[in-house]
Amino acid sequence: MRYEGAIYRPPSEAGSLILQATIGCSHNQCTFCISFMDKKYRERDLEDIFEDIKTAAGYYQPGSIRRVFLADGDAMAMGTHKLLAILARLYETFPNLERVSLYATPQDLLDKQPQELEDLKEAGMGIVYMGVETGNEELLAWIRKGVTREEVSRAGQRAREAGLVLSVTVINGLGGTEKMAAHARDTATLLNEIDPPYLGLLTLMVCEGTPIARQVQRGQFAVPSPLEMLLEIRMMLEPLELTNCVFRCNHASNYLPLRGTLPWDKEALLQALDTVLNQKDTRSLRPEYLRGL
Repeated sequence: MRYEGAIYRPPSEAGSLILQATIGCSHNQCTFCISFMDKKYRERDLEDIFEDIKTAAGYYQPGSIRRVFLADGDAMAMGTHKLLAILARLYETFPNLERVSLYATPQDLLDKQPQELEDLKEAGMGIVYMGVETGNEELLAWIRKGVTREEVSRAGQRAREAGLVLSVTVINGLGGTEKMAAHARDTATLLNEIDPPYLGLLTLMVCEGTPIARQVQRGQFAVPSPLEMLLEIRMMLEPLELTNCVFRCNHASNYLPLRGTLPWDKEALLQALDTVLNQKDTRSLRPEYLRGL
């Protein structure tokens, strides 16, 4: 297998074969993200991708490959005809393959016609991971997400209508101390509109070299404290009205690991947050030196 630069994948794809279909991120402007700053976006040639699939088939027992994740930052930006060709080759090569997944920006999903998304679903596309980040219009513009709140909602709903399994991520702390309440409130209402089957909550990490790091250094952005981060999570969770959603807040960036299925576990999750918030005891939280992207 050939990889260019650092490779990122969702925690749930830890056991997947990683196939680099694109290099970098087609948007690559978000102020908080450092992942693809050193890469210029491009699609890899199909023949090179097919060669990697052949290499993987020779290295692993073909029947042992059950999941494949298409890197890099948003492989959904790739042309649909190429994605369909990759899916066909993967399912031909690995007889026990259960799903193929990838990252997608909201714009990637909006750029494809509904029929294209349905074709990808029919061809075996599994989970689509979409970064929502926030539901607040002002914050979306501030982080240079490149889409409006309405467009994020429409992209999520379009993926769901096509039958794709949608997993969305939100960034805890993205509003700073000043816009905690607005970030929590507006993100909850946006999530209620999309009603995703999977929701992952990451906690903001300020990385050197990003625009948001420079704003912190200039005193233009105040990162919430660990307890403030938990309070924001509570404000976001309480108004959620999701019908059947696997919720995960157990990423390496999170201070307090939380997990459950909404709506059934919402009260237990709120109680776990209240226990720490009422006691104001940060000793049970993940220390800074153990947090990671």
